[in-house]
Amino acid sequence: MKAIVNSPICPLMTQPRCDCELADEALFGMVLEVLEQTTPGYWKVRTHYRYEGYAPVHGLVIGDRSAKDWEALPKKVVLHKSTCDVMAAPKVQSWPLVTLPLGAVVAVTEPPETDPETGAPTGWQMVTLPDGQEGYVRSSWLDVYYDKPIDLPEQQLRRRLVDTAHLFTRTQYRWGGKTPLGVDCSGLVSMSYLLNGIVIWRDASIKEGFPIHPIDLKDAGPGDLLFFPGHVAMYMGDNWYIHSTGRAGDDGVTFNSLSPKDSIFRADLLEKLTGVGSIF
Repeated sequence: MKAIVNSPICPLMTQPRCDCELADEALFGMVLEVLEQTTPGYWKVRTHYRYEGYAPVHGLVIGDRSAKDWEALPKKVVLHKSTCDVMAAPKVQSWPLVTLPLGAVVAVTEPPETDPETGAPTGWQMVTLPDGQEGYVRSSWLDVYYDKPIDLPEQQLRRRLVDTAHLFTRTQYRWGGKTPLGVDCSGLVSMSYLLNGIVIWRDASIKEGFPIHPIDLKDAGPGDLLFFPGHVAMYMGDNWYIHSTGRAGDDGVTFNSLSPKDSIFRADLLEKLTGVGSIF
């Protein structure tokens, strides 16, 4: 059985209760596979990138037919660093039906709204939500939804991956998080890839069956990944990297360097570097 996430951020817990470790977050519009239905209030689910956890049932639209219909609709993704209100009507004086984070997916079946008298764009886009509700968001806050890898020359794709990671700059650290409300190290890099249609393992390791493969540090380029024990960062080029860290004083997404010449050099991480990975 399948289910669609119908809450802005659906926590995937390590156990079927709220007072335990957060494993991951499934975002609005994501389709999940239901693995177990035996726990009242929480069902075990698997994401399309093969991560598993227990999701609160109240945040899901459940049913294979609903999921199939939803998957068939054209989509757009919220690509706005702040939150995105889905309004009941195409005007700021309306009320929000739901507030979505970066990475949430909505269905778009109609062209952007225009003024009925002048034909000029109003800046609003009607969207459909997983439960069938319709609402309106700012057109500029939606972007192309990639369900397969974006087709770009290597250097452009590398730069795009880094630019996507920058959307999370100064986001607080949240274990298991993957939005600008809170993100951990693997959430940052996996979302940077996922928003470009590339599915990598959502963990601080290279896993067989996913496109990241080991390379030498000397061959690293922008968008490649740096691995440390229990930690992962994205290399930006020129020895700099971006990562999400819970270290006191950093407390989230920040920048550091592999070079002792830079003021943001972290010797403690360089000496623990276990590997470098790339999709290229």
